[in-house]
Amino acid sequence: MSIQLGFQQEDFGIQTLRGVIAELFGTALFVFIGCGAVVVAINSGVAGATGAAAPSPAFVTAIALAHGLAFFFAVSMTTGVSGGFINPAITFAAVMAGRLKVSTGVLFVGAQVLGAVLAALALKGIIAGPYEAGLGAHSLNHTLLENQVGDGAGAALLVEAILTFALVYVVFATAIDPRGPKNLAPLAIGLVLMADYFVGLPLTGASMNPARSFGPAVAANMWSDHWVYWLGPLIGAGVAALLYEFVIMEKEDSFVAVVIEESL
Repeated sequence: MSIQLGFQQEDFGIQTLRGVIAELFGTALFVFIGCGAVVVAINSGVAGATGAAAPSPAFVTAIALAHGLAFFFAVSMTTGVSGGFINPAITFAAVMAGRLKVSTGVLFVGAQVLGAVLAALALKGIIAGPYEAGLGAHSLNHTLLENQVGDGAGAALLVEAILTFALVYVVFATAIDPRGPKNLAPLAIGLVLMADYFVGLPLTGASMNPARSFGPAVAANMWSDHWVYWLGPLIGAGVAALLYEFVIMEKEDSFVAVVIEESL
């Protein structure tokens, strides 16, 4: 494993610029579709009865499908250019495992966050004010978290960490491990994200992606418990990366960089 700190001249080359642009537009597409699906579903009346402890099965299914498919599309369209991260937590995991340079990771995270903010602002400019419905911003379901899972934000932190662990583990198993089925990686990653939504959506909104949470939080100015949507995914991603890199990965098959590093 090799971790490079600091910026070097080659970090600002044309290939890096292409990767940054791909991450920006890929993340923007994912956030726009995901948040847009939430807004449309709520205004279509499928969110569940007022005062219900959890959203309706129809709402959960619609949002899970929208996010899973959007992530599949975003990863597919960017894998050949940037590696298809589309998530600061996945980028962080790749850096932790030495699969991505720290400098490149910083640029990618900046692009992902900016793309998410631009997508949420675009959605805000499209949807009439009374129907914004929070623009898809995440919030904790304290009723379920306190009564069935644990104690509020602490339980939410655990939920986000576990769900992100599952997501990142699949990323490593399919997209990074030389033994993995790379041609199926985008589909597998989209499917695990979709499955995570069925569990996490009624509890935390199912972020697993700090950029997905940050964009609508900026556009809607909704910051309640926002730290959960950064710390939880980063913890889960880091644990998954270290476990896969140092326990699961066969060292004789190990390589230092993911696809993006081959072109940077």
